[in-house]
Amino acid sequence: MPEPKRISIILAFGGIYLIWGSTYLGILFAIQSIPPLLMAGTRFLLAGLILYAGARISGAPRSPRADWRTALIVGACLLLGGNGGVTLAEQYVPSGVAALLVATVPIYIALLSWFFGMSKRPSAITWAGLAGGFVGVGVLIGPTLRFSTTGESPHAWIGITILLCSSLIWSAGSLYSRTAKHSSSPFLAAGQQMLCGGVLLLIAGIATGELRHFDPRQITMQSFGAFVYLVLIGGIIGYVSYAWLLRHCEPAKVATYAYVNPIVAVFLGTAFAGETLTLRTLVGAGLIIGSVAVVIMAQQMKAKTYSIPAIIEPADCA
Repeated sequence: MPEPKRISIILAFGGIYLIWGSTYLGILFAIQSIPPLLMAGTRFLLAGLILYAGARISGAPRSPRADWRTALIVGACLLLGGNGGVTLAEQYVPSGVAALLVATVPIYIALLSWFFGMSKRPSAITWAGLAGGFVGVGVLIGPTLRFSTTGESPHAWIGITILLCSSLIWSAGSLYSRTAKHSSSPFLAAGQQMLCGGVLLLIAGIATGELRHFDPRQITMQSFGAFVYLVLIGGIIGYVSYAWLLRHCEPAKVATYAYVNPIVAVFLGTAFAGETLTLRTLVGAGLIIGSVAVVIMAQQMKAKTYSIPAIIEPADCA
């Protein structure tokens, strides 16, 4: 395989850094006039159709039933439980805070992989990173748990609870994805996961009554534009950049998106959504992002490292 050009690598990293970091703001704008679960379900269903069709046209073989079973489980964890949770939570918390809490996914993965015997006991450096990350979470959610009146939504605790649970579900799904049987084509596998996750999200949206209260005529141009951006840019271009980088760069370098995306999300939320950047947010962000960087680097220094999820956003949990 020929060495990729430097400009191609730079553009691909720009894709996962900026595009995935911007999806949190895109979600915030999209759900202003589109029900969250229906929006997320339609988003992933369309993106999945495009990726799946593209992979099949490019020659990817038809997948056996076992691959679809894997896609259903991974889609349920990463998209329904993970991204669906993020989409619901952004009704209650700023997009920047959502991105920071989702950034704890590598911390959860490190703990779960050790708990289930998939990796060795965390080193002292890793434990320090884990502790720092949870202190950062505490800094972010502390005033909310004390029912503070600092200008935050009185229902912020709902969004925070959803985010912490969805990050745990995403992490469990990521670990399952490590050992499960997938299609040999990463694009076909991603398309399958998006299709399954999209259908599950739509079913959840209908079951919770979103369809009964949804009037398409009320969709604003801002929400529609954000939705199109999430499908085509966040879903297709972002994932293609990610998959391409995994084939041409070291996983440790690709994993840096996990602590760059929250920085981008916080900046964009402050600049374009009027979100307040408080000292508490800055301190919590520094602790979480720094801790994630420590955990990732410590894991990469060991023989056994966790596998980066086979599906988009973290971290796109967004």
